[in-house]
Amino acid sequence: MTTRILFVCLGNICRSPLAESIFKETAAQAGRADEFEVDSAGTYDGHVGHPADRRTRAVAAAHGLTLDHTVRQVAQADFDTFDLILAMDFENKADLLSFSALTPEQKAKVKLFREYDPLARGSFDMNVPDPYYGASNGFELVYAMLERTAKGLLASLSPQS
Repeated sequence: MTTRILFVCLGNICRSPLAESIFKETAAQAGRADEFEVDSAGTYDGHVGHPADRRTRAVAAAHGLTLDHTVRQVAQADFDTFDLILAMDFENKADLLSFSALTPEQKAKVKLFREYDPLARGSFDMNVPDPYYGASNGFELVYAMLERTAKGLLASLSPQS
């Protein structure tokens, strides 16, 4: 059985495509790539159809990852398609939960990605900061956070037999 995971940030140009790529690589390195179907999306539609931010692609490349990504917006159907929907921050989680006609089961799929970060220090420390408006080193800091959180997520998901 395949576990389907959707990573979500605001524009789907920085955090969520990078989290998607990192998780895919983490699962592959663990020999578990075939257990997962992974995608990313944004709550905002302003970048739909574009590639990930050039700085996101650059930090991915610096870590040996290829980011072949086209921005898309979250759709109502994603709540049926995916088993786990991981928001990068509280605002994105609230936006996801504001979709109309969500069942309690669909709402239960929505979590904060950093719930799986072993270094997160409680509820006040659950956001993955958006590096878009900051300096380039912010992308590297976010990469490190996403990488350790992806490892925590993978460890929390029992291997499929």
